[in-house]
Formats: sequence, structure tokens, C-alpha cells
Amino acid sequence: MATIRVDIVSAEGEIHSGEALMVFAPAKMGEIGIAPRHAPLLTALKPGEVRVQDPEGKEHFFYVTGGMLEVQPTMVTVLADTALRGSQLDEAAALAARHAAEEALKGASEQTDIARATRELEEARARYQAARKLKGKGRR
Repeated sequence: MATIRVDIVSAEGEIHSGEALMVFAPAKMGEIGIAPRHAPLLTALKPGEVRVQDPEGKEHFFYVTGGMLEVQPTMVTVLADTALRGSQLDEAAALAARHAAEEALKGASEQTDIARATRELEEARARYQAARKLKGKGRR
């Protein structure tokens, strides 16, 4: 069975490196799936969950706050702004961050404040959804 090499890195360092059957990532225009021998691609990532299915069929979950995704026929590289392993996500902290971002958006008045608060809210919502999904509460 064909595999594809996956490297997930952030400013903090390497988060994951290994072979995969399939990779799913939150591209700016929607979630994409990447299989071995995928056509080359470079796209921006939005906050959300990266799923890596290893050769044994087990899924590994990662949360990214954004970044870039590069796909080559034999390799996928996720250059994340910030990345966490799924096990590092704290649902309560993610919910608190989401509420704080919603409040900040309500109080924003300047155009730059509104844009920043909107980005923070998008990230907080994505982190909370990823945390809930990992706990089995947000299954689709």
C-alpha cells in the first residue's frame, strides 16, 4: 500500500513526522484530503484540525492555528503558526478563550480591532471544536 511522508512543524519545533495513508487539513477554501501521489499544491491553512491516518489505519489529531500546507507527490509539509497534538487540547480552556474572543468582538470599535477580534474568535472556535471532537462530543 502506498504511503506519503508527513511532517508537521511549527515555530516551537517538529510536532509529527511519519508515513501516512491519508492526510486531512483545514485549507482556507475548505477541508482537503491528500493521498499518496497527490498533485503538487501550496495553500494557506485556517485554524482547525489536521488528521493523519497512519499505515495501520490509526488517526492522529493535531490542532493548527493557521500556516501553510505544501504537498508534493511523496511528501506533505504543514508549516503551522502554532500546532498542538490532539492530546494537548484542553476543552475548558478552549471554551473560555472562545467566550473571551466573543466578548472582545462585541467591544471592538475600530476596524483593526474588529478584524483582530474576528481572527481570534475564528481560532478559538476551531480550537474548541477540535477539543470537543477529540473527546467524542462533536462527532459529525
